[in-house]
Amino acid sequence: MLGKCNSGESPLERFIAVVAWSISTMRPMIFGFAPYNSILGETHHVSRGSLNVLLEQISHHPPVTALYATDEKDNLEVLCCLHPTPKFYGTSVEVVMHGKRKLKLLNHGETYTLSSPKIWVKFLPVPAIEWIGTCGIRCPETGLEAELTYGGKSFLGLRGNARSIKGKIFDSSSLKPLYEIGGHWDRTITLKDLDSGETRVIYNAKEVLCGLKTPIVKDPKHRRCGGVWDLCAAANERRLPCSGPLSLPPFHDLVSRVLTESHSECLRYKGVLPSEAAVVWGEVSQGILSGEWGKATEAKKTVEERQRELLRERKSRGETWIPKHFIVSYNKEDGWDCSPKEKIVPPASIVVPF
Repeated sequence: MLGKCNSGESPLERFIAVVAWSISTMRPMIFGFAPYNSILGETHHVSRGSLNVLLEQISHHPPVTALYATDEKDNLEVLCCLHPTPKFYGTSVEVVMHGKRKLKLLNHGETYTLSSPKIWVKFLPVPAIEWIGTCGIRCPETGLEAELTYGGKSFLGLRGNARSIKGKIFDSSSLKPLYEIGGHWDRTITLKDLDSGETRVIYNAKEVLCGLKTPIVKDPKHRRCGGVWDLCAAANERRLPCSGPLSLPPFHDLVSRVLTESHSECLRYKGVLPSEAAVVWGEVSQGILSGEWGKATEAKKTVEERQRELLRERKSRGETWIPKHFIVSYNKEDGWDCSPKEKIVPPASIVVPF
């Protein structure tokens, strides 16, 4: 999806591709299932083709995550710094995702700024968790903007349209609407040309996501572990389920299934950082996947206690923790911001095959 953003022949076609890519990043969330609490400095480094992505947890209190991705073949960059802030309303919690994503199409000299919808967690009368609210996409170089509204169920769950999207693309200078957007982000999204009346599908969740293979660790420099092995207990050809509306497993459920002790040992020989999320939470994932919740709980306590110990050590030495991969800034007016320390993200040992 990201590569298509760069291949559009006109600014309008590229903008539509960016809208579709933004929608494609949405995933269902599972209520009450949150065994992972990212630690300070935790990373995720992954590649798919020529696209290389690096994430780092640059703050723990408050939680702030930085992401930088580069694709030298398609000549594009993605940078974002996200800071979720919860608001409590008695029977529900609304999480506002502060920070913006920026996509740069360097071949065209275009920068797209994207905001995020909110997360709504409802406890009563029926527990649920959904993406809701309005977010925007804008490109100042072309003057094009989009407004997307994510819909969910009502308080009682009797009305509303779960996982729905309504929106429009318009010219920011004249405010003239050009296209209408509608559908469901876990199914299909259509685009209607307001001049011609023509409607077409710009995003099909099943087609895009069901073909995704689970990650592998690949490092041709080291043969001790066989060169290539899955991060899943299933075979390399395992794919995401394609029946009905998407109900995808969480990220860590995908990347951690094969982290037995022997595989964790292999990681040290394959260029995977000790701060890699799949390594940090490997024992927790083993406990969850084997149904040993007591083991998972103890493993989580061990990870968190180690972080408290490191914090005490830094305080005793008068040290301030500094992110390894990002330069970070904060002010009351603009909030958190970050920039990568390196211009190019190198290829990762964790790879998502085509």
